[in-house]
Formats: sequence, structure tokens, C-alpha cells
Amino acid sequence: MPESFVSGLDNQTQSQMIDLLNARLADSTDLTLAVKQAHWNIRGRGYIGVHELLDEVADRLREQSDLMAERTAIMGGHARGTLQAAHGNTTLSPYPVELTDIQAHIAELVSRFKDHGAKLRQAIEQASEAGDADTEDLFTEVSREVDKDAWFIGANAPND
Repeated sequence: MPESFVSGLDNQTQSQMIDLLNARLADSTDLTLAVKQAHWNIRGRGYIGVHELLDEVADRLREQSDLMAERTAIMGGHARGTLQAAHGNTTLSPYPVELTDIQAHIAELVSRFKDHGAKLRQAIEQASEAGDADTEDLFTEVSREVDKDAWFIGANAPND
């Protein structure tokens, strides 16, 4: 393992956290592309508001990915943030590329955001159990933003 700039963590813990960060990075990269897929292809009532929201959400997801990737590098690892790495490691369901209906996109995105959020909460627990409070805090920050964006997107669904 290359030199790490994290003090107080042993190599085994760092290695575990690097793997965990890269796993969530793969999902975040996948989710960013799903959001852009919807952004490019949505059609229907409320188009412009959702279209603009999705651009903002994609920007936040990229910032979250950057946090995870930088933490990985700080720990002496390599961030695996390419499309190919995400494809091979994402745990999210494939996003349907033929959708145009705005409500169908909203439902698909909210489902993936909830899945991503659940996995981030598991990562919070794993980082806590490993004794890495900084990575735990990073995942907590990302989790809050993911939950908020799921709510923002879902607020565009019609009331039943």
C-alpha cells in the first residue's frame, strides 16, 4: 500500500475503507449517469423544473464522488472512478435508457436514490465499526444529501 496521510489507522483498516469508498464511488458514478440519462430524455408536465433540478442533483453527486475519491487517495489507495470501474462494481439496478415519461423517470430515480442511501448507511456503520470516524462522517454527509435529493426528486411525483 502506498504512503497514507491518515494517522491512527492501521493498514488493514485503511484497506477496508478504500474498498468501501470505492464501492460507494461506483454506485455514485452510476447514479450520476442515471440522473443525466433522465435529464436528457424526460418529457411531460413539469419538464423544465425537473430538467433543471436533475442538473443540480448531478452536480451534487459529482461533488460527493469527489469526496469519496479524495478520501481514498488520502488513505494511499486508488480511486476507481472510471465508467468501466463503475460498470463492473455498481450495485444499483441498470437504468432503463428508453424512458421518456417524466413520472417513470422520477420513480426510477427515487428507487435508486433510496437504494444508494441504504448502502451509504451501511457504510456509515462499517466505518464506525472499523474505528474510522472521518470516513464515517464523510458517508454521513453524503447520506444526508442523497436523502434530500431523493425527496426533491420524489416531490415531483403526483399525490395519490
